Amino acid sequence: MKEPKPLTYKDAGVDIEAGDRLVDRIKPWAAATNRPGVLAGIGGFGALFSLAESIADRRLVDPVLVSATDGVGTKLKIAQRMGKHDTVGIDLVAMSANDILTLGAEPLFFLDYFSTSHLDLQVAEQVIKGIAEGCRQAGCALIGGETAEMPDFYAPGEYDLAGFIVGIVDRAQVIDGSRIAPGDKIIALASSGLHSNGFSMVRKILEGRALKLEETVPELSTPLGEELLRPTHIYVKVFQELKEHFDLKGLAHITGGGLPGNLPRILPPGCQATIRLGSWEVPPIFSFLQREGGVAEEEMFRVFNMGIGMAVIVAASEAEEALDLAQSFRGKAWIVGEIASGEKGVKLIEAH
Repeated sequence: MKEPKPLTYKDAGVDIEAGDRLVDRIKPWAAATNRPGVLAGIGGFGALFSLAESIADRRLVDPVLVSATDGVGTKLKIAQRMGKHDTVGIDLVAMSANDILTLGAEPLFFLDYFSTSHLDLQVAEQVIKGIAEGCRQAGCALIGGETAEMPDFYAPGEYDLAGFIVGIVDRAQVIDGSRIAPGDKIIALASSGLHSNGFSMVRKILEGRALKLEETVPELSTPLGEELLRPTHIYVKVFQELKEHFDLKGLAHITGGGLPGNLPRILPPGCQATIRLGSWEVPPIFSFLQREGGVAEEEMFRVFNMGIGMAVIVAASEAEEALDLAQSFRGKAWIVGEIASGEKGVKLIEAH
């Protein structure tokens, strides 16, 4: 009787050698993001980062670490259907990097978690190449991560992403919104499009209207899938310039929940954000989705960023100069409202 073939981990759907090859392939991408402070990165049991080396040229009296974690959500399904995997990594970094900016922090380093049913080296390398590009844009180092191959947990061709960022800020420079007061102005920094929120609704609209990702929508001047995959903008550079020259009283990263769900998170009691509709440019992808899905305007503002990726609150006396600087770095920025006395929240009003 023939002896049965010994069972291997590869027979169970996990290719250890493929994982090792991926580590070798991504090391150059990670190394390209290195910054002062990186002591040991990809490949070990843990990464090493020296705070002393990282902040040696700064005058930080009481340094505070700031952290955030996030994923990309069901936008990944669009990437997987399109077979385009080189931008969702930028989204992954952006979601966490933009979050810690709202506290005044400078990003230091980033770690990712990539999990899939079966490790496709080409796909995984493209994803992590995008993560490295996001880290480059954010000025942080990609110093570690984890790749998990989990057969039968995901459908074939599917993968998921999560990320974790650490930044630093001097305690005296923490931005917490507590100094926001009536009369302050709200500057909106343009989003690049949908960013990484609301894609469960997006996919519902696509399915309901039988829309194809490959079709070119005239008002978008690009195939629908490409527009949906436009990566989240990373606001680190414009934030650093604004912080150096102006007193930033509050920042809100406009993600899931839109303006009504995110601006109140930084408002002190007795302050209401009044936003003038029509005072900024709303990218056509939003009107397209609203029309095709029959979505009410109130719901659009509750789900999507509607063209505003970051809201910055400054004193009225600094608003125009801060706007000019923001426009010189970001291109599109607007004064879209002000802080008024009232119940904490957001009030959308028609522009006159």
